[in-house]
Amino acid sequence: MIENAHVVTVSGEEYPDGHIVVDGDRITAVGPGKAPPQASAHEGERVDGAGCLATPGLINTHHHLYQWASQGLAVDSTLFEWLTTLYKPWSKMDAEVVAGAASAGLGWLAKSGCTTSSDHHYLFPEGRGDLFAAEVEAAREIGVRFHPCRGSMDRGESQGGLPPDEAVEDLDTILAETEAVIDRYHDPSPGSMLRVAVAPCSPFSVTRELMLKSAELARGKGVRLHTHLAETLDEEEHTAEQFGMTPAEYMESIGWLGPDVWLAHCVHLHDADVTRLAGTGTGTAHCPSSNARLGAGIARVSHLLAAGATVGLGVDGPASAELVPLAGELRQAIYMQRARYGPSALTARQALEMATLGGARCLGRDDELGSLEPGKLADIALWRVDGFHAAVDDPVVAFAFGRTPPLQRLLVGGRTVVDDDTLVTVPQDEAARRGAAARRRLMKLAEEVL
Repeated sequence: MIENAHVVTVSGEEYPDGHIVVDGDRITAVGPGKAPPQASAHEGERVDGAGCLATPGLINTHHHLYQWASQGLAVDSTLFEWLTTLYKPWSKMDAEVVAGAASAGLGWLAKSGCTTSSDHHYLFPEGRGDLFAAEVEAAREIGVRFHPCRGSMDRGESQGGLPPDEAVEDLDTILAETEAVIDRYHDPSPGSMLRVAVAPCSPFSVTRELMLKSAELARGKGVRLHTHLAETLDEEEHTAEQFGMTPAEYMESIGWLGPDVWLAHCVHLHDADVTRLAGTGTGTAHCPSSNARLGAGIARVSHLLAAGATVGLGVDGPASAELVPLAGELRQAIYMQRARYGPSALTARQALEMATLGGARCLGRDDELGSLEPGKLADIALWRVDGFHAAVDDPVVAFAFGRTPPLQRLLVGGRTVVDDDTLVTVPQDEAARRGAAARRRLMKLAEEVL
């Protein structure tokens, strides 16, 4: 039982002095004041939430965990320049690199309030071990809910794509491997800790046939679809040249818009594109820090929300948003929308909803995740908003606008993953060491191409 906390359900109610009762992996009661007598009669841990803000666990809708091992490179480059620099070292990574990077990356996400994370892994060098299994095991060990996306690229430079030919796979291999990981790992059951999505990389790195076959495979297996879209003006120019359409028009033409699809970035959308995404129920993963770091632009998030579109938050790869905490993306999203569209463009509570319920909708989990309600999974973040943060009367504003408050407790399905701002499922220092070792190993493997 968590008592005396400022509870923000995100589903509509807020309790300045509220309680949350958890039984097993589910929330059984949420409301004002003390926990009900019937709950108090049972033995269990009591958590005094005085001075704390309770929110749903944050949901990361777009990431590239392997990139933890390549932070700090091409720091003043555009997306296309950055990619052409980093494809080379990435093509040398192995399962050991991915395991260490995923441990550090997921541990860092947990420390910023993340209870569920997707990951878009789209590069699989031949003969380098089971990279997908490596990140799945890391997520299991860290203890976060995981939605890995089996990504792919099949259009290299010789076919007019951006990646070098050695970084892509052939169509048959991609489809076979993608089906295999779905069959092996995807768990559609209630309360699932692991669900797989199908995720060709981007319009400039995959063929139309791969997009079509991937959608057919995903829908046949009942899993979701994900890809990058409209991240830069370079991409828009590329799709206009290759397909004679905008990126969103291209997605529509190949059946890649719908409630089972969420798209990363969506920075450069036309008015008709905003209407398309909202009307089809297609989700967007907004990654404000990465878009800023690469000079890609500011996504039209306030317009998407006004149109009724689903929008979640993502930190994107650590190599394009070094050490960005997921909680910090609320502030980035708020400030960037306001810088472009004015001070009422995005509120603190709208940003919190994007980071929780919006993310759950992107991943098709809003029936179980994203808000604090009886029957939903007990994925809960408890933030300390006393101390310096107490100078702001509204704890949601204190949480979203300033430096991210300390994380007092993080529960995933009722299990403690972070306690007193420290990762406890894996020794925090050990997770950090694994990430540093992954970086050293990748740089060693990549010496011949850097």
